Amino acid sequence: MDRKDNQSPQGETARILVEFLEVAITSIVFLKGIYPPGAFERRKYMNLVVHSARHPELRDYIHSAVSGLHPFIQKGLVERVAVIFFNSDSIPVERFIFKLTVNQSYGSRVEEADLEFSLRSFFIKLPFSESLTRVLPQARCVSFSFITDCRWEITAYFRSLPQTSTSKDAELWIPTDIQQWQQPPLITPIKSMSSEPLSVQLYLEHPGLSEPKA
Repeated sequence: MDRKDNQSPQGETARILVEFLEVAITSIVFLKGIYPPGAFERRKYMNLVVHSARHPELRDYIHSAVSGLHPFIQKGLVERVAVIFFNSDSIPVERFIFKLTVNQSYGSRVEEADLEFSLRSFFIKLPFSESLTRVLPQARCVSFSFITDCRWEITAYFRSLPQTSTSKDAELWIPTDIQQWQQPPLITPIKSMSSEPLSVQLYLEHPGLSEPKA
């Protein structure tokens, strides 16, 4: 997204956050290893080496999903963004959760360098979280559209539902039919930051020990 000089603090914060989420979600998908290494390429972001999706369908899915959240993040409507991995029975086995708070009353100029400095720590921490994650089915995806034993998706949790009658962006999002866990999940914190006008938490969710097995 291009920066606009007349953008509100919330709009500028949302722009930075959307760019961060796109790279972070791609990094998570790479970390889980469900696609061949050739589906990604190394690039620089925030002066760090990260992985970017080379496969056009994979890249476009992540980009369109996250960029479609921009107006809702700007208004403070998005509470969480989740990257959810499923087993062959379409039951969630792992969730990477980004919990977001954009200060709607913040009126000062957004210092992009300061926000990026805080957010880059997530990319430093993320590779070390691999030992905390669950092993997914061993079958690999030979293309973005073909997954044999596992699948994943991006899900947004809204504080209040946007009105489709007043926003074309809202039409891109439909209510989810994801099967929910019956018991509270096990939560493992990965990284958090709090800096005006933005707070972000990243944590893992796994089924509780008493969760019925599929």
